[in-house]
Amino acid sequence: MPDRQAASFAVASQLKWAGLLLGVALSGFFDGIVLHQLLQWHHLLSAVEVAPWRDLRMQILADGAFHVLMYIVAVAGLVLLCKARRNFALQGADRYLLAYTLTGFGAWNILDAVVFHWITGIHRIKMTSDQPLLWDLFWFFAFGVLFIAMGHAVKRGADAAGGASGRTPAAATSLGLLVAASGALAALAPANGGNDAVVVFRPGITAAQAFNAIGRIDGKVTWVDGAGAVWAIKLDQPATAQALYRSGALLVSRSAIGLGCLSWTRTAAHASTARNT
Repeated sequence: MPDRQAASFAVASQLKWAGLLLGVALSGFFDGIVLHQLLQWHHLLSAVEVAPWRDLRMQILADGAFHVLMYIVAVAGLVLLCKARRNFALQGADRYLLAYTLTGFGAWNILDAVVFHWITGIHRIKMTSDQPLLWDLFWFFAFGVLFIAMGHAVKRGADAAGGASGRTPAAATSLGLLVAASGALAALAPANGGNDAVVVFRPGITAAQAFNAIGRIDGKVTWVDGAGAVWAIKLDQPATAQALYRSGALLVSRSAIGLGCLSWTRTAAHASTARNT
């Protein structure tokens, strides 16, 4: 019994940080993909009203920086997981890895709520809600407290039973693939053939210059923001979109998620365009 307990403790200590970091990364990807892009409830800096952060380009830049940070955390977790590969066959390894991953997932959502929602107030879970605190609390408990409780329960089960054997290599491989797939999801091209694109031009490019650049590649404008910096276009030959970088484009995205990321601004942009005309 002492030998089994000692082995379980060694496994837990070696997989702990790998699981925690991977859980944080998965939670960050989940937050960014689901809330920022699919549901479009907020950007990282949605509640920041001072220049230059209220500019849509800066909002997108901040979201990108957040995802870069999550990639770094994910890579660090995968490196630690690789270093702990000698322990994959030991009893309890799979359960400890799962327990700490769940804990890391929940810990990020609690940190996000406390620091970003309530202390700094740079965004809320659902910016358009009349009761943002209710959504914050729902997310706090459903994806924060509940996941930490599940992680604690899995760890207690592993401590009590000495863990389960024989499944850890598959579990570790699946976890690594899940992290990689989560981060790559936002880069997927649209399933409808990829004729749509979103283009963000650098500061200093006028609306007329942007329009002419799009015209040179036979693009059709389907939407433009009020500042003339962000354009949604349709192309007969999608490959020609890359030529826009030579005309001052900062971002040319044909991602299905990227195209949806800006749709929450369309109502306001159309209203602004109507007022200007």
